Amino acid sequence: MWKKSELREAPAPLEGPVVATITGGTVIWFVLFLAQLPFYGWFDDRGTTWWVWTCLAGGGLGLLGVWYVRKRDAAIKRAAAAKSAEGQAAVPDA
Repeated sequence: MWKKSELREAPAPLEGPVVATITGGTVIWFVLFLAQLPFYGWFDDRGTTWWVWTCLAGGGLGLLGVWYVRKRDAAIKRAAAAKSAEGQAAVPDA
C-alpha cells in the first residue's frame, strides 16, 4: 500500500512535435492498409480480414487525430500570443 508521503505529483506532460507524430502514425496505418489489400483473399481464407480493416480504422482515426492536434496546437499558440500581448500592454513605456 502506498503511503501518502510516497506519492509524488505527476510530472508535466512532454511537448514535442505532436502534429508530425500523429501524421506519421496515420501515414503508417494507411500504408499498412494498402500493403495488405493485394492479399485480401489470403486474409479472407484464414478468417483474419480484421487485420485489413483495423489498418483502415487506424488511418481514419488518425485523420481525426491530425485534425484535433492541429486545432489544439493553434489554440495553444493563440493563448500564448494573447498572454504575450497582455504582458506587453501592462508594461508602461519609459
